[in-house]
Order: sequence, then C-alpha cells, then structure tokens
Amino acid sequence: MDGQSGSKTPELKLYNTLTRERTVFAPIDRDNVRMYVCGPTVYDFAHIGNARPVIVFDVLFRLLKHVYGDDHVTYARNITDVDDKINARALSDHPSLSLNDAIHAVTEKTARQFHEDVAALGCLEPSVEPRATDNITQMIEIIGRLIARGHAYEAEGEVLFDTKSMADYGQLSKRPLDEQQAGARIAVDAHKKNPGDFVLWKASSDSEPGWESPWGRGRPGWHIECSAMSQRYLGDVFDIHGGGLDLIFPHHENEIAQSRCAHGTEVMANVWMHNGFVQVEGRKMSKSEGNFITINELLATEKFGGRKWPGAVLRLAMLMTHYREPIDFSVKRLEEAERLLAKWPAADAGDAAPSAAVVNALRDDLNTVAAVQALHALAQDANADKSLLPTYAASAALLGLLPEMAEIDEAVAIEIDRRVKARLELLKTKNFAEADKIRDTLLAEGVQLKDGKDAATGERVTTWELKR
Repeated sequence: MDGQSGSKTPELKLYNTLTRERTVFAPIDRDNVRMYVCGPTVYDFAHIGNARPVIVFDVLFRLLKHVYGDDHVTYARNITDVDDKINARALSDHPSLSLNDAIHAVTEKTARQFHEDVAALGCLEPSVEPRATDNITQMIEIIGRLIARGHAYEAEGEVLFDTKSMADYGQLSKRPLDEQQAGARIAVDAHKKNPGDFVLWKASSDSEPGWESPWGRGRPGWHIECSAMSQRYLGDVFDIHGGGLDLIFPHHENEIAQSRCAHGTEVMANVWMHNGFVQVEGRKMSKSEGNFITINELLATEKFGGRKWPGAVLRLAMLMTHYREPIDFSVKRLEEAERLLAKWPAADAGDAAPSAAVVNALRDDLNTVAAVQALHALAQDANADKSLLPTYAASAALLGLLPEMAEIDEAVAIEIDRRVKARLELLKTKNFAEADKIRDTLLAEGVQLKDGKDAATGERVTTWELKR
C-alpha cells in the first residue's frame, strides 16, 4: 500500500474532463475507492479501439490498488447484453433459433471472447462485472423516480428524458443544448417535447426481448443501463467514471443527467476520464476502409502485418502513448514495442515494491510514456545488476507487463524443444531464412529464444522462456 501521507510522496493527479483541469485526486472514502468504466456491447468481437480503454483503466486500477491497498478499490466494468444491435446480429447469425436463444448464443460467445482477449492483454478482472439484463429492476426504479420528479415523460409507448428540465444539462461536453441537439443527429419525432430528449424505455413487440414495466412490456435505452449499474454497485456518487472520448456525448452526458436528476446529487462521479481515439496505420478504423481489426485477429491470425502478435506487445504499444492523446496503431509501433520487450529480462517480483520513478510517473495523470521509459532504464540496470530484478519485476507488474508466468503444459514444452532443435539444425546448414522463420513464429506465440555458446565446446546453444 502506497497511500500514506509524506512530503516526498507525490500526490495522484488526474485530468478531469468535467472541469477540464488536472487536479489532485481525493477519494470520497479512502477505504473504498470506486471506479466505473463502460464495457462492451456484446454483439461483435471487441476491436483494437475497444482495447484501449480496457488497458488504460486496468493500469489505473492497478495504480489505485497500489496507492490505497488491494482491498480498498472497487472497479466496476459492465457488459451491455440488451441492445438492438444484438437483436439484429442474433437474427442474422441464428435464423433457425428463437430470438431469445439466438440472443443468448450471440452474447455468450461474444462475452467469452472478450474475456479471453482482455486476459491475453494482461488485464485484471474488474471487481464486479454487472450485466444489463441482471439490472432491469434497478433501471425501472430510476425511470420511475425521474418521472415522479418531473424529469421524464411517457409518449407513444416510450419514456423519454426531458433535457430542458435540467438547467445545467451539458456540463460534460460543454456545449449548449441546441448545439447538442444538432450534433446528436436525432430525428425530431413528433412525440418528443424537445429534439434532444432521449429514450429511457421503449416498447417491445412480441418478437423483441422485453420486460414488464409500469409503462408496458419494453426494454431499456442504452444510457439508463450504466446509470443503474453504477448506482447499484458504487452508489449515487462515486470517484471515477471512465471510457473512450467518443462516449462524452451523448452517452456520458445522458448518464449524468439521469443519475443526478434521479438522486438529487450535484455530480454523478467526481472525476471523468476519457482516452483518445485509435487510428490504424494513419486512418480512421472502419469496415469500409478495410482496416477494422479485432483484438482476436491480432492475437490469433496473420491479418495485421502478416503475423500474430503477443498480448504483451499489443499492451505496450498502447501504453507508449499517453492515454489522452490519439494513437496511431501500426505495424511499426508493434515492432517497436516488441523490440523493447525483447530487451527486458524475465524476473520474479517476490515481495519487492515497484520503483518510485515508475509509480511517480503514473501518479502524474497516468503518464505511461514516462513510466515505460523509467521501466526500460530499470530493465537495463537489472540486466547488469541482478539484485535489481525484483524491483524491476514489481514495476513491470504495476503496468501489467509482467503477469505471473503460467505453468506450461509438458507436451507444449516438448514441442517447443523440438522446434528449437530443428532451428539449430537449420543454422548448422546455413539455412538462415527457415531458421529465422521458426524463431519469429515462436516469438509471435510468446516464446523468446536466447542464443549463446557452450562454455566447454563453443557450440551454439539455445534456451527459451515465456514472454507474456
């Protein structure tokens, strides 16, 4: 735990999108620091843009646990498993199933893949991971409260939030209401009081998923889901709310409106943090551009750069840019991260504490760029002075770049040994191209080869280790 006061310990400072200032972080309760981050809508595999907030806020989660103690941080990241996109995918992918069964098939497969992908990226599991469908009762309660307080109304089978009922609506995005209405590109439906009013509850047909409510059988709007789940697990007001820059408006703006008006609070969360956009090879990622890449494709296929990429490489490539800055995700950046990782030793942290240089960089608005630089310098020192290895390992673990080494299956180890021996035979016959191919393939699978010489015979020997 690194939360004790002291003149030499820098304070944790975070940039708050709500105030547009970088200020000292002061938790509501040091014994229970609470953070909520918007998670995936499980209708499709998570793409590389989705990976960024997962990695960014995983580092923040690790830092908060380090500062305040493992048992004093609650991190909630939701799963949205009710959404019209899910319905459409279910009907498309499973036309022979009932809608409920088709939806279940889509959401379970996609959620499972998301968990596998983010685990490969070195991310810890959140403290709680609520699903929207498990919190419908809470959503209905909040909507009822909004209606009772004059902030929502029924119209043509829907319940809508009345944006003009909230005098300071728009504080997060800092745009006047009329500008937000135009920017939201929402059709001005006749049943809306105001063009910017948004749906809290919508009617469901017999062929659509739905739940009984005071306003008839229906399903929730997107924004109300996060308001309900964050309130249930973190309270009316909590410390940090995070997500991508694209969520500021309308999603986070509308979360704030719902939560504040329902609970009568001045804020929903004290600090709002948003990571920057992700481009791919200098272009906006989209399916029409042909550069839409999922995390799974990067890890398990040769779609990007003609090879598979280890999760640690993907993670480091993200952390080499400050979280608030845009990032250009490219093969060049991945190769740079891979070269850096190859210079870092394998080590066990034991009971060692991370380096002050790494911790202090993260305390400065999660400056992972400076933290990675400090870690690299420490790795080089540890290569020369083995007594520094535990401190280096603890520092790498704080960034999620040195997870505990998994036990490797004996059959796998035998297969790796076989391929290492095959490479040595190829080198003896000067077939360097095929030898390099084996080395590169193993590296892509997370196996680092180290060449040396036998002290007695002078012959080349090769050892290997897992690099995660």
